[in-house]
Amino acid sequence: MFKRLITLAGSLLLAACASYPPLTTSTAQVQYRSVRFADLPGWSAALAGESLTTLQDSCRSLQGRPQWQGICTDSRAIDAANPQAVRSFYESRFTPWQLSDSGKDSGLITGYYEPLLAGSRSQSPQTPYPVYGVPTDLYVLDISQEQRAQPQLVARRGSGNRLQLVPGKAVAGEGEVQITLADFVTDNRTRALKGRIDGNRLLPYYTRAEIDAGKGRDKMPVLAWAEDETELFFLQVQGSGRIQLEDGSFIRVGYADQNGHGYKSIGRWLVDQGQMRIEEVSMQSIKAWIAANPQRRAELFAANPSYVFFRQLPSNDHGPLGALGVPLTGGYSVAVDPRYIPLGAPVYLATTWPLDGSPEPLTRLVHAQDTGGAIRGGVRADFFFGFGAEAGMYAGRMKQSGKLWLLLPNGMTPAANP
Repeated sequence: MFKRLITLAGSLLLAACASYPPLTTSTAQVQYRSVRFADLPGWSAALAGESLTTLQDSCRSLQGRPQWQGICTDSRAIDAANPQAVRSFYESRFTPWQLSDSGKDSGLITGYYEPLLAGSRSQSPQTPYPVYGVPTDLYVLDISQEQRAQPQLVARRGSGNRLQLVPGKAVAGEGEVQITLADFVTDNRTRALKGRIDGNRLLPYYTRAEIDAGKGRDKMPVLAWAEDETELFFLQVQGSGRIQLEDGSFIRVGYADQNGHGYKSIGRWLVDQGQMRIEEVSMQSIKAWIAANPQRRAELFAANPSYVFFRQLPSNDHGPLGALGVPLTGGYSVAVDPRYIPLGAPVYLATTWPLDGSPEPLTRLVHAQDTGGAIRGGVRADFFFGFGAEAGMYAGRMKQSGKLWLLLPNGMTPAANP
């Protein structure tokens, strides 16, 4: 289905590209350079009709922002079936900015999809693996970069599972929570600490290995029970999916929270263990390795301490909800690092399909509608392939080099938030 979309590109008409004065802006790591639409490889053959409807989805979140109001309003008057009108709209309203990261204008483009699992509402010998909701004892504390440098922090309980920092204190008093930063693994990307309260101390939440061993289970609501532990692991990697019950009905689940431990690639672990070469790593090859080495499955999964908790989503024919809060569109939504690419913005992607032999170009105007724990950096994206087995085939093999151009409303300058 997705490869077929390439052949439709030839129907797009050429149009004069807008010209903008070259500008450059940067952060310590990521640089943005304004370019012309004519500089975007394959722009004249971009599937802009579907891109427009994806922009209209993004506008559900963007339309209240001043710089996007006019664009969102005017986009609804454009006929998505008229390629020339769609291209003229983007070229007249947006400025493309090429991204580079640490001096490199190419980066890693991976893929994800919405998987389908077999399961049940109740535990049984056929469905023994729990799909957990957010634990009731998981607490979250937002911290700033300056606060990360302090060895001791004090917080008090806020609403729900939130903790609130007590400014100026280093020693907890009665009813307060002591946080020792050395207990947590933090870096300049850590915006929140996640943990559990033991006495008056906040400790890191349980790792994947500890949760799989039964730690904290009495605090974790179970949304469903899955048949296959490997498929459940990859559901967590993808962040959303559907579970088909015995009666043929479906439960849709999506990312709700995470245990606070950083994502570690099990593919990298297999390479480091000498089990496969880096060029061999894919979702399919990992599943094959697990099938051949079932006695090492727990060891492999434990290499990734991150654990994702889900929430049940409304069942419908649309894609799963991304971090922007709108349904994802297969082939036209991407997950990005929101420190460098604002959620909702159009992004022009130039990469290749993950095909054996000679890869074919994949150039497309997509939209930043999601995030991911492994999506870090300015030239980094995760391409959403959609739902089902074919989408999973492409997503599991997607590990391509690619380039990104951020499209912003004319007059709006990129601003990164490290």
